[in-house]
Amino acid sequence: MSNSILVLKEISKSFSGVEVLHQVDFDLKGGEIHALLGENGAGKSTLVKIITGFHQPSHGEIFLDDEAISFNDTRESRDTGIAAIYQELSLFPDLDVAENIFIGRQPLRKNGMVDWRKLYSESKHLLDSLGVEIDLRQKARNLSIAEQQMVEIARAFSINARILIMDEPTSSLTLNEVADLFRLVRNIRKNGTAIIFISHRLEELFEIADRVTVLRDGNYVGTKPINEVSRDDLIRMMVGRSISKQYPSVEATKAEVRLSVENLSRQGAFREISFEVRSGEILGLAGLVGAGRTDVANAIFGIKPAQEGTIKIEGEPVEISSPRQAMALGLAYVPEDRLQHGLISEMSITKNITLPRLEDFSNMSWLLTQKELNVAYDVALQMDVRALHIHQLAKELSGGNQQKVVLGKWLSTNPRVLILDEPTRGIDVGTKAAVYSLMAKLAEEGMAILLISSELPEILGMSDRIIVMREGYITGEFTREEATQEKVIMAATEDVRTRIQK
Repeated sequence: MSNSILVLKEISKSFSGVEVLHQVDFDLKGGEIHALLGENGAGKSTLVKIITGFHQPSHGEIFLDDEAISFNDTRESRDTGIAAIYQELSLFPDLDVAENIFIGRQPLRKNGMVDWRKLYSESKHLLDSLGVEIDLRQKARNLSIAEQQMVEIARAFSINARILIMDEPTSSLTLNEVADLFRLVRNIRKNGTAIIFISHRLEELFEIADRVTVLRDGNYVGTKPINEVSRDDLIRMMVGRSISKQYPSVEATKAEVRLSVENLSRQGAFREISFEVRSGEILGLAGLVGAGRTDVANAIFGIKPAQEGTIKIEGEPVEISSPRQAMALGLAYVPEDRLQHGLISEMSITKNITLPRLEDFSNMSWLLTQKELNVAYDVALQMDVRALHIHQLAKELSGGNQQKVVLGKWLSTNPRVLILDEPTRGIDVGTKAAVYSLMAKLAEEGMAILLISSELPEILGMSDRIIVMREGYITGEFTREEATQEKVIMAATEDVRTRIQK
C-alpha cells in the first residue's frame, strides 16, 4: 500500500448525532515527526483517541503495517506499540520514577511478588538508552514538568512503542527544557519510532516536524512537508483566513493607578516586589518558569497572602487574605491551570460561569435557575463559546472553549483589575487572536490588566509596560518602546546576586 506504518482512511466520528470528524485522512511514516495541527475543536483530540482505541470510528478504516485493524480499547492499541503522552500528565505523584515507568506491569518473581531489583535495573537501562538522567527513587510529585514528561516517554518505551503521540508536550516548559525535549525526540526518531506531534506553538513545528496535517472543523484540510509551508500558510489552513494583525494594540491613556504593590514579600517565593498598573493599561509580567510570577499573582488575589508589603487599590491600602476579599475589591484572576484551578470539569458551562456570583441568582436560599441560565447564555454568547448547549459539561469542551468559559466567568463579575496568568496556554492561533482582541477591548474600556506569560511574542505584542522577574526578584522594567526580546531574556536570566549588589 505505502511506506506508511499507520494509515487512516476517511475516518468519521459522531457523538449523539453530531459529527465531529468527517472523512479525515492521515498517514504516518516510520521514523518521521508528523505534526497534527488545528484550532481547538478541530478534531485533533478525537482523532488521537481513535488511534489509541479510546474511541471507535463511526466510519472509515485504520491500517497498521498495511493490514486493516480495529481497536476495541486502549489496551489493544497499546499492545500494537502505540503510546500517547497527553498535555495533562498521568503520573502517580506518590510513586517513584521506576514504579511509574512500570505501573501495572511490574516484573514479578515466581512467588508473585514484585521483583524490585529487576524493576530498578530495567528502569535504569531504559532511561540510559534515552539519555535521561533522573533519580529512579525520586517521587513523581517532586519532579519538574520536564522530568515528568521524560518519565512518561520512558513509560511509553517500556512497552516498545513504535508510534508515540505527544499532545502539547512543551506548553509548560522553559526554553532550555524545550531544547532538551527536542533532542530526546530527535534521538527517538533516529531509532525508527514515528511521532505524532501536536502543538499550538507554530514556530516549534518548523524546528522539529517533517510533515504537517491540518484539520479544520472536523475536516481534513491537507498534508504538507514542513519545508514547503510558511507560518501564514498554516494559519490560513487552520482558520480559513489570514490573521494579519495578531496583537491589536491600544495605547494606554494616562489614567489613575488602579493597583499598586509595594515591597511585597513572602519567604521562599518572592522579595521586595513593587509595581503599579493603571486603568487602561496592560502590564506584562515576564520571566522563566519558576521565577515567582504566579506566586505574586496568588498573593495579590489572597490565595497565598504575602507576609510583608502593601497592596493598594486606587490608592487605598487594603488587606487581602482570601480570594473572597479580592473579589469584593474588584479583582479577578484567571489562573494558569484552567483544569485544576479555573474550572470544575464535572459541572456544566452554566454552573462554571455563575459560580463566582451565586448570590446574584439566589432568593431566600433558593436558586433562581432561569436568571442563572440567562446570564450564562449571554456570557457564553459574548465569549463565542462553541458547545452543543449551555448544559454541556466543561470537561467535554476543547481547551480553547474551556478557556473562554474561565474568562467569561471572571469578566461577568465586572472587575476593576484583571490578572491573566498564561491566558493562551494550550489554545490555538484563532482563539489566541480572539483573546488578544478581548484584552485590547477591555484595556480600551479602562480595565487594568496584569498579564503573566511565558511567550515572549505575546508579552512584547500586548504589553504597554513589561517587568521581568527571576528567582523571586524583579530584574528589569521596560516600556513598550524599550522592550526587545534580547533585553527581556537578559533580564530573565540575570544573576540575582549581581542585581542585589547593584
